[in-house]
Order: sequence, then C-alpha cells, then structure tokens
Amino acid sequence: MLNNITPFLVHWAITGISLWVASHLFKGLKFDSTAALIVSALLLGLANAIVKPLLIFLTLPLTLLTFGLFLLVINALMILLVAALVKGFKVSGFWTALFASIFVSLLSIVIGSFVTGGDPAEQIQMPQGGNWL
Repeated sequence: MLNNITPFLVHWAITGISLWVASHLFKGLKFDSTAALIVSALLLGLANAIVKPLLIFLTLPLTLLTFGLFLLVINALMILLVAALVKGFKVSGFWTALFASIFVSLLSIVIGSFVTGGDPAEQIQMPQGGNWL
C-alpha cells in the first residue's frame, strides 16, 4: 500500500518546491502561508491530472494549429484555476502565470530527474497482472 503512495508524495513535494521557488522569482506569484502552498501544490497536481487532459482534448485543433504552443496557455490556465480556488494563492495576471508555469514545469523535471536517479520512466509502473481491456 505504501509503495503506491510514495510516488504521489514525491511528486507533490516536487511540485510544492517548484511553486515555492517560483514564488520567490516571480513577484506576481504570492503565497500567504505554507498551508496555501501545500494545498496549491495538491490542487495543481489534481488539476493537471483531471482538468488538463479534458482541455487538451477540447482544444486539440488549436493545439495542432499552433504546433503545441497552446499547451503553454493550458498550463497557465491551470495555475490561474488553482489560484482562483486557493484563498492564500495569488497570481497577478496571465503573463505571470504563463512564465511561472514554464518555470515550474522545467524545475519539476530537473528536481524529478535527481530524485528518480535520472530516469523519468522510473515513476511510471505498469500493473504486474490483470487484464487491461
């Protein structure tokens, strides 16, 4: 049971650290408390897992037309969504969210590569048994 929750906790911590560093680099990104940062990291992970795939599917023609650059807009929208839901998380505008989302994504990849030993595929584990269909 704990083997399944460990990757989730690691990813949550990486997202939290990335958001914390971004809040120090971007003056338009503010957290009122540590609790707001923790909740924001959790909600950002949930938004990226649930809402983001739906937005990608719905905006697929626009994403293809812009050669994938519209995905950056979707990432910024995820940060703005979390900022609207969490009381102590403030983002000054779209452009701050856009550049912060790029920074958070890149920093998360870098930190994640150090934590997982440089193999991003290490976090993805296929079930050992059972039927997929």
